[in-house]
Amino acid sequence: MSFFERWLTLWVFLCIVAGTTVGVVAPELAQTIGGFEIAHVNLPVGLLIWVMIIPMLMKVDFDSLHQVRKQKSAIGITLFVNWAVKPFSMALLGWIFIRHVFAPFLPATQIDSYIAGLILLGAAPCTAMVFVWSNLCRGDANFTLTQVALNDLVMVFAFAPIVALLLGVSAIPVPWQTLFLSVVMYIVLPLAIAQFARHQLRQRGDPALRRALARIAPFSIVALLATLVLLFAFQGQAIVDQPLIIAMLAVPILLQGLLIAALGYWLNRKFCVAHAVAGPSTMIGASNFFELAVAVAIVLYGFDSGAALATVVGVLIEVPVMLWLVRLVNRSKPWYEAGLSPAQPVS
Repeated sequence: MSFFERWLTLWVFLCIVAGTTVGVVAPELAQTIGGFEIAHVNLPVGLLIWVMIIPMLMKVDFDSLHQVRKQKSAIGITLFVNWAVKPFSMALLGWIFIRHVFAPFLPATQIDSYIAGLILLGAAPCTAMVFVWSNLCRGDANFTLTQVALNDLVMVFAFAPIVALLLGVSAIPVPWQTLFLSVVMYIVLPLAIAQFARHQLRQRGDPALRRALARIAPFSIVALLATLVLLFAFQGQAIVDQPLIIAMLAVPILLQGLLIAALGYWLNRKFCVAHAVAGPSTMIGASNFFELAVAVAIVLYGFDSGAALATVVGVLIEVPVMLWLVRLVNRSKPWYEAGLSPAQPVS
């Protein structure tokens, strides 16, 4: 884990403070930056999000998809948890906590927007940071690459329909055109650019690709932090007026991560998946592609929306939670392997 990745929660917290300060002290500056937009897409943020996402998508190797058959059980669990459980459990937790438990303490006009942000988080399983979590839990690198490639392929086709379905079920209007525009802008086009760049670099050899990925990796985190400063600049006054909003939004996000991790880990053990494979299979569902969620929330609902704030809270709590889960997976290895049936082959 790099220095910036290890301390990401601290950098996010500092960006929250800096952005909130700008929003309170100089709100006109944030509004000026927010005015640079075309077709409701803010140009500075759009550029930052591409800088954030493309280096991560360059790590995805679609050539690894041929290995899916080697880990059928684990891949099946990953797809089931990520696409059949996770988006719906997040919507349910949002409905319980935001629309009911915490509703009296939240601004009524933003409740739908908060839930929409949680849905966007739940429908965007991790793409890039899962490589970090996999490495920390001594995961199988080939399996991690395979599941990320397959997950991204599914995301291209499943993200928009699942988000639209859950927004509709939650009685939140679905901006279809904007939603599909977001998928094209922040999944399809960046993925195409990233894969083209990856192909060009691979022609120079794998060492050249690895060096390039190492050089551009910091750009993702810097762009993420710059985006957060802008987001919180727009949210500044609202956060000062109601600081507990972030804590209330964190509750369903935290519970979601723990629930999905427990389910994934248990299913892998149930189906006798090797521990080195179970680790990354568990981590991809427990973490989020928060860069995508932030980007789509901004396009769908705007900088100053509750949806954008909810996705940013996901960034704030993910790193410490995932580091704790990594430690738990590593320490529970004897328990995990003791439960594998000797009569069944480990997949």
